[in-house]
Amino acid sequence: MDYKIKLKDGNIQIVQIIATTFKKLKVWKLYFTNGTEIMLYKCGNEWLQRTEDFLEQYNLISIGAYIDSLESN
Repeated sequence: MDYKIKLKDGNIQIVQIIATTFKKLKVWKLYFTNGTEIMLYKCGNEWLQRTEDFLEQYNLISIGAYIDSLESN
């Protein structure tokens, strides 16, 4: 699935989101058009990212809410 996000600098990026598993944990990999890859996972109701990923918090929450909305359908 593809998702559009607006970055702090005003640029809009298209992100491809793929659900997969990593060490028995369900994760979502995000692939940006510039080649950046970010891995998200959910702990309880909170969306988290790897420590080496630097996605802004408001984008993390927004993308997590988008994934939640797709998972509930």
